[in-house]
Amino acid sequence: MAINFKILVHRNSENVHLKLVGDFDGSSAYELLNTLKSKCNGASKIFVHTSCLKQIYSFGREVFNNNCNILKGRFNAVFFTGEDASQLVPENNKFFRVIS
Repeated sequence: MAINFKILVHRNSENVHLKLVGDFDGSSAYELLNTLKSKCNGASKIFVHTSCLKQIYSFGREVFNNNCNILKGRFNAVFFTGEDASQLVPENNKFFRVIS
């Protein structure tokens, strides 16, 4: 994992917010996937905030995109926010959505 990467998790009554901080590499992608699996059960909406990412490595994006199928059926949707949101969301994927 990138040495400066972390995920800040905030849960309110029905929603979970994940704030990604630092550089997003392959290990960071696995950490995001594992956090979504372990911390977001029962959430109505999940928001992944990307505005605090410093750099998104192409390998990290590929790892996330190639492994996001493990989340199918767990949630209705995951909403990505921030300038870098569209870099992380797989194309033509209705499960992950970018919102401004």
